[in-house]
Amino acid sequence: MGYGFSRDDVAFLTSAAGTAALAEVNRLELTPATHLRDIERVRRHHGAMTAALIDTVRLRRKATAKLLGAGEWLFTDDALQQATPSLVARARAQRLAGRAVHDVTCSIGAELAELARVCPSVIGSDLDDVRLSMAAHNLSTRNVLVAKADALVPVSRDTVIIADPARRADGRRTHDPAKLQPPLPDLLAAYAGRDIAVKCAPGLDFDSLDWAGEIEVVSLDGAVREACLWSPGLTESGVTRRATVLSATGESVVLTDGEPDDIPEHEPGEWIVDPDGAIVRAGLVRHYAAKHALWQLDPQIAYLTGDRVPEGLRGFRIIDRLELREKSLRQELARRDCGSLEILVRGVDVDPDALRKRLKLRGTQPYTLVLTRIGRTGTAFLCTAHR
Repeated sequence: MGYGFSRDDVAFLTSAAGTAALAEVNRLELTPATHLRDIERVRRHHGAMTAALIDTVRLRRKATAKLLGAGEWLFTDDALQQATPSLVARARAQRLAGRAVHDVTCSIGAELAELARVCPSVIGSDLDDVRLSMAAHNLSTRNVLVAKADALVPVSRDTVIIADPARRADGRRTHDPAKLQPPLPDLLAAYAGRDIAVKCAPGLDFDSLDWAGEIEVVSLDGAVREACLWSPGLTESGVTRRATVLSATGESVVLTDGEPDDIPEHEPGEWIVDPDGAIVRAGLVRHYAAKHALWQLDPQIAYLTGDRVPEGLRGFRIIDRLELREKSLRQELARRDCGSLEILVRGVDVDPDALRKRLKLRGTQPYTLVLTRIGRTGTAFLCTAHR
């Protein structure tokens, strides 16, 4: 859960004395091995502020992998976990460049920081006094207005609305739009007719949403991070689904359902390709295949195949096609001196870790086993991996 910060804590941490104390604590290791010694040292000099100081330094160190330029920021543990990674927020901000924007669930300001780079007018609001105080500190060098307001009560005009409803209900992560905080149906009703972008969990059941705009799924460095609902006024004509694939290297791939999706039906090619999770979750597998001269192993399965691997993507060169029977697989892998085995599964009910143990591999060669189905037939492809 982390330390429960108060507004008094924020006031101290942003004071000259607090800044000096944070610099002092930052010189400590703060590792499990030094935990007791570090706490005792900080308590000796700073008494009741010990927990606030240590947690702030720990959270700042953790934030470096997620948020750019946030080395002097303040966080709560929950706020940092929920914060949008800078590269994801930056990609969204680029779509809103030049617009006036109001983030109605701004928290500690991660989204606002990126919006302020490209938008002439940026407002952030929230109901949490502590997070608002932290946001005011975090954004003190940027032209951003931060205020207390209920996300369900519109307080700005002529702005694009951004919202990120909390995705936990009763202490558990939820994919039910009505159980988000604030509830998604209530949020959309409050801003009916307005340009709005709402961040959601990528596991949300998109097909159950009566959404007239665009649904974008975003991944970063191979991990699907979020979905975003874009109202019709913020989308391209004819686009209802988008996949945005981001990388820490700065490269990005954008794919929409406005692009062709005609692909041939052939037997498996030389390679198997597993598209990025954002492409799969956005329902754009056929569009990706058409763009790269690939086709599907099966119309209902997201694995693609072809005679080449798109640049920058990992592929699996097919060595053999086998029956999906453990005895046959064990014999063939033993014959090929298999020692380490990566197992990929899609479309069949197989636990990769449990299967790997039962195969009893004792060889020296690495392989990849792709388990799927073609039609109703379970099929195994023995492959070598290639990046």
